[in-house]
Amino acid sequence: MSTPRLFKSADFLQPADGEPIRSVVTQSDEAVIVAWHVQAGQRIAAHVHPHGQDTWTVLSGEGQYQLDDEGTTRTIVAGDVVVAHTGCVHGVYNAGTAPLIFISVVCPADAGYELLGA
Repeated sequence: MSTPRLFKSADFLQPADGEPIRSVVTQSDEAVIVAWHVQAGQRIAAHVHPHGQDTWTVLSGEGQYQLDDEGTTRTIVAGDVVVAHTGCVHGVYNAGTAPLIFISVVCPADAGYELLGA
């Protein structure tokens, strides 16, 4: 049996009233691919991946992307590709009215995850 190689991102988006849900599309030793649906007013807390990179491709909406541990942000919108290199602080807050939808690729899969200030 061959490994699936094509995925419909919409099949993995999970809107939630509480925290945004991390929905794994696929993973291997090389990477974890995650679909995110961040509703208005929701936040993905600032964090780092100490042993790898997290690359986001924004499909729709907009958000305030956190760039450092001081809370500096920059607006990200549909069409943007945002890279958090190994150890770079990142997170996002959706201050808009529409959902922020993006695909995250973390590589390698064991890049780790540490909340800022935890």
